[in-house]
Amino acid sequence: MHGRLNRRVAITGMGVRAPGSLGKDAFWELLSAGRTATRRITFFDPSPYRSQVAAEVDFDATSEGLSPREIRRMDRATQFAVVCAREALSDSGLAGISPHRTGISLGSAVAAATSLEREYLVLSDSGKRWTMSPDQLTPQMFDYMVPSVMAAEVAWAAGAEGPVAMVSDGCTSGLDSVGHGAALIREGSADVVVAGAADTPITPIVVASFDAIRATTTYNDVPDQASRPFDGTRNGFVLAEGAAMFVLEELTAARRRGAHIYAEVGGFATRCNAYHMTGLKTDGREMAEAIRVALDQARVNGDAVDYINAHGSGTKQNDRHETAAFKRSLGEHAYRTPVSSIKSMVGHSLGAIGSVEIAASLLAMENQAVPPTANLRSADPECDLDYVPVQAREHHVDTVLTVGSGFGGFQSAMVLTRAAA
Repeated sequence: MHGRLNRRVAITGMGVRAPGSLGKDAFWELLSAGRTATRRITFFDPSPYRSQVAAEVDFDATSEGLSPREIRRMDRATQFAVVCAREALSDSGLAGISPHRTGISLGSAVAAATSLEREYLVLSDSGKRWTMSPDQLTPQMFDYMVPSVMAAEVAWAAGAEGPVAMVSDGCTSGLDSVGHGAALIREGSADVVVAGAADTPITPIVVASFDAIRATTTYNDVPDQASRPFDGTRNGFVLAEGAAMFVLEELTAARRRGAHIYAEVGGFATRCNAYHMTGLKTDGREMAEAIRVALDQARVNGDAVDYINAHGSGTKQNDRHETAAFKRSLGEHAYRTPVSSIKSMVGHSLGAIGSVEIAASLLAMENQAVPPTANLRSADPECDLDYVPVQAREHHVDTVLTVGSGFGGFQSAMVLTRAAA
């Protein structure tokens, strides 16, 4: 192990591809304007499905600078990850990296779902037969079957020869991957880590899967109002795609080279409720415990939290569960702290959303404003905190708590702070 333990971790670069926006500036413009990017699904005919709306990214791989060979080789989610990683590295201003001291930590919930479903349709003649011949398979089938290929592609793009990890913890993957990347730097296993997550799950089988458990919204006639976190009329989340990647560096080295520092990763923790695959306990105890540990790591009191970027999926049980967790962990300060869910605008991109929400948190710190919870117009008595309804708000933001909650009972929390001397 190289260097000293418990080194501090800075975020010095970011790349974002989110619904309704390409790049960090467009992403913040969308959030600060309170615009929603949800629409009726255009990737396939959604008529047979219970939920027919989603938040799609208008992404063109060629325009994004990917070569024809890369486009043939990579699944859509991998394309997102590579483009965002390149953008984050450029944004960081790193003139060069030490390959053996550079790592990758990438998250995804469903990885190459888009390509796997496409190949199934080819092989089965759209489900009419079950024969499978190797001659019919695309040469890239192995890449699609193995999620770690996504991390490998990002490593190749970055020239990283250090530790590489693929994190798949469902909807907390995007938080957990950045938390793992920060740990690699903190413990001395790497000096630079490219970390983040990507998911492109808007496919018939994924839509049908969430239909089956009634987790997604049925507000099909009003797509731009379909995602309603913390609202009394909410009835499920809007499926989305997206990606965000970050450059993490050891703080002293980042300062030495004069890097722009978005924030310091002060603390991170994850817990599991060991309770139910999709159910959540109403008291929010496990999320509250993750928040407590993350605050302790960051050496930050709960009263210092300026803004909470909530998971805020828009399901009945999640929003109650989160509200309870904030009260349990922050006490009376929870009532004084702005809370918002950007899923109201960009939907829920499964494993990617935690990283997309980190990007939103960093930009809130940069702009000293908090994004709104769009479509929040009807108060739910059980969700009685300050959820910044409809419009963004200017606000002093030095410390952000961002959280995630995922099927399987996973609960994660990260504390981002303005890097002090």
